[in-house]
Amino acid sequence: MLNLDESNNSDVETREMICEIGRRMYQKGFVAANDGNISVRTGDNSIWGTPTNVSKGFMNQEMIVKLDLAGRVLAGTRQPSSEIKMHLRVYQENTSIKAVVHAHPPIATSFAIAGIPLDKPILPEAIVLLGNVAVAPYATPGSIEVPEAIAPFCRDYNAVLLANHGALTWGASLIEAYHRMETLEHYASILLYTEKIIKQVNQLNEDQIEKLLKIRDEPR
Repeated sequence: MLNLDESNNSDVETREMICEIGRRMYQKGFVAANDGNISVRTGDNSIWGTPTNVSKGFMNQEMIVKLDLAGRVLAGTRQPSSEIKMHLRVYQENTSIKAVVHAHPPIATSFAIAGIPLDKPILPEAIVLLGNVAVAPYATPGSIEVPEAIAPFCRDYNAVLLANHGALTWGASLIEAYHRMETLEHYASILLYTEKIIKQVNQLNEDQIEKLLKIRDEPR
């Protein structure tokens, strides 16, 4: 059972939460094989993150690795994902972020491959939960180029598409970061249907968008 109040989670609860979100990502088809990675910040200089070469659908607590913000392993017997570098960069760029999720949801990733941002004002939930989703320049997965590519988006965005790669979302909790990934794929799916299949899109006007932005800025 997920504890939706993550503020006082123990290390055991945090690791179990990571495993549960990994299972949900795998079941939804957001990742295949060993794709994707998840992390949660638990202190000023510590995070728990997923290991390399393990399916997100078959993780257990003992596999999760603790690191500092320089990427040094503090606890755990496995090696962290090579893509943990982009998670660390998000935390370094934006200290309010407490969790990061990376996945390859098929439709959103198709937009990333096409180089098309998700920025059409058509869906209230996407405006409130996501805002505009830009496409970061292509960088070789696992390389130092990836954190450099996403750095400009970490402060003013809630998610970013990774060109020819996948998607990255973050939030004030792991639930929020994961929900943004779900919303991202849902938004991309609706945009695909309306623009490419139905071929008719009624965008929200400026007044309607302004009201939604006020909702987004309200305390939660």
